[in-house]
Amino acid sequence: MTKVIVSCPIDTYSGYGARSRDFVKALIDLDKYDVSIISQRWGNTRFGYLEEHNETDLSSRIVPNITTKPDIWIQVTVPNEFQAIGHFNIGVTAGMETTLVHQKWIDGCNKMDLVLTSSTHSANTFQKSVYEQRDKNTDKLVGKLQLSKPIDVIFEGVDMTKYRATKEDKINLSDITEQFCYLFVGHWMQGDFGEDRKNVGYTIKSFLEAFKNKPKQPALILKSHQVGTSILDRERMLDKIEEIRRSVKGKLPNIYLLHGEVSDNEMNALYNHPKVKVMLSHTKGEGFGRPLLEFAAVGKPIIASGWSGQTDFLMKEFTLLIGGELKKVHKSAAQKEMILEEGKWFTPDDQEVAKSYRESFKHYKKYEQLAKKQRQVVKDNFTYEHMVKKLGDILDKHVVAKPEQIKLQLPKLELPKLKQS
Repeated sequence: MTKVIVSCPIDTYSGYGARSRDFVKALIDLDKYDVSIISQRWGNTRFGYLEEHNETDLSSRIVPNITTKPDIWIQVTVPNEFQAIGHFNIGVTAGMETTLVHQKWIDGCNKMDLVLTSSTHSANTFQKSVYEQRDKNTDKLVGKLQLSKPIDVIFEGVDMTKYRATKEDKINLSDITEQFCYLFVGHWMQGDFGEDRKNVGYTIKSFLEAFKNKPKQPALILKSHQVGTSILDRERMLDKIEEIRRSVKGKLPNIYLLHGEVSDNEMNALYNHPKVKVMLSHTKGEGFGRPLLEFAAVGKPIIASGWSGQTDFLMKEFTLLIGGELKKVHKSAAQKEMILEEGKWFTPDDQEVAKSYRESFKHYKKYEQLAKKQRQVVKDNFTYEHMVKKLGDILDKHVVAKPEQIKLQLPKLELPKLKQS
């Protein structure tokens, strides 16, 4: 059986950790590969997911190091960390949320034999990022740096046994008095107001402006954090929310912060809770948009930016996709060798955002029916099982197996006998 080693942050509580677990399970389920794992860290996110979730099959496959050159070497990480170690090498990345990837990412991808990314948007960004190469002494153009290896899309299929419509009540929202709530799920990242990637500050203010002074007001639930799940982080979040509230005058709707680690079962319960009606995402860019796919599997309305990774699976006819324009990344949101100021990402149109709030609140039944059609799109195309099949098809298409060593059978030579004189 073909020997595969996957280097990934499989034991971490992170988005890349979740991606790694799904990807490795898909490899195992193909039943064609002998899969081992090298467990890596992911930033400051904590380890312990496998033990705490009884993932014994995955944990039993972890090896401390590489002893022999694997047939297939796979890394799930950002491309500047890619290394070619196996006979065939695959880099797996969520990719880029903007319109430009760093030169080191292109270099990393070109070390591999195949690159897999999560969305059409991300794949296009890799293919369109081209850099001029100039002589250091003469400044003469000597060539171009661009992606030279094949790239394909393997989406992050949703597990419909975990994320589905259900009436099970496993999360307590009794402190929330409103019966109609919008839900935001995402990391509040670096960046000035309106410039952070998930656009959390803008989401809060646009919600407050849309429903201030209304006789009937919905609430906004923020499932978010900044640095971690500490009490200090929670207090910082509450301070930032309050600062935005003070900038809006009038009778304002309530905002509730849901902070800390939540299990898959609890997230599904949150998505299904009768008080949670609509998911919001005014994101500036997604490599994929995993929470949006999970929520779509439940069958409730979604308001989201109409650009980047989530448009692979969110259909315009069944969701409220917001228009807008591409603008350069603000320096406050830029990250070295990752989010580049030279790149562009999405800024939603304020009027379309306001309209989406009004429409979804006043005509909820209409959008609820459309959301059920969106759920069917997910069931027919974007489940874990569909991901497994597509991964198998991609590997069959691209992977060149290590040639087997064949023992040469040389013919025996019969030398003529020499006559004695």
